[in-house]
Amino acid sequence: MKSWRLTDSVLIETDISQPKPREGEVLVRVHAAGVTPTEVIWYPTSHTKNGQPRTGTILSHEFSGEIAETGEEIYGMNDWFADGALAEYCITQLAWIAPKPRNLSHAEAASVPIGALTAWQGLFDRAKLQPGERVLIHGGAGAVGIFAIQLARSRGAHVITTVSARSVEFVIGLGANEAIDYKTAPFEDKAREIDVVFDAVGGDTLRRSWSVLKQNGRLVTVAASSETPPDERTKQAFFIVEPNRQQLFEIGERIESGDLRPVVDTVLPFSRASDAYTGNVKKQGRGKLVVAVRPA
Repeated sequence: MKSWRLTDSVLIETDISQPKPREGEVLVRVHAAGVTPTEVIWYPTSHTKNGQPRTGTILSHEFSGEIAETGEEIYGMNDWFADGALAEYCITQLAWIAPKPRNLSHAEAASVPIGALTAWQGLFDRAKLQPGERVLIHGGAGAVGIFAIQLARSRGAHVITTVSARSVEFVIGLGANEAIDYKTAPFEDKAREIDVVFDAVGGDTLRRSWSVLKQNGRLVTVAASSETPPDERTKQAFFIVEPNRQQLFEIGERIESGDLRPVVDTVLPFSRASDAYTGNVKKQGRGKLVVAVRPA
């Protein structure tokens, strides 16, 4: 089967044997795979769980396709230490997948799992966001931010988000109450007494965010500079999304009811998959980049 594998930091298209599922595993015929460009430099990409060097890794850990044995359409997210879906087939587990939302194409469905699960786990599981609270979402037009805005608004929160000027109307359309153009003024000037900061930007934005929290406010981030941040405060705020079948079911139900919608930035053909990770793609800067493994 055709696949893209990461060897010595370079993505190479190659033919490999179709994987065979073991007990408890499922073989998926991949139709589309979502792209997380920073995955190239993450620890699980270059190491196994026991710390041994890893090479020939298959990227793109979120996907949409069909169970090869039954034809059931599914979408899901593989564990970071497992191979991803940048191939014609991938191995997954039932605990990592759920039925594909019926109103989505495979490309749209592949854009959902990581972004929606990250927003869900950050806002609901970790920050315990409550109705009426004020939440500041950094990177509101991005692959995670679009879901964070919609989920926070569905919880009844007052949603403030930082974006570039060109995306202000876009995020208001997603449900944000306020949109701050981060290029024209410091967000601290407009966002005060915040109950929850959801950070998908990191760097200086993360460092400055502590000052806008009210007493007992909570901050969660998916964009710390490393997987083991040096200071304790950031270490406690940082988390890495995990596959979750039940949450994928609930997310799918919200998508089918129209309460939640994905945004696909660009769809690349399988032959150009490497461009998705090298930055050689003209993007809109809204939502997710997706690789069409099989033609629609």
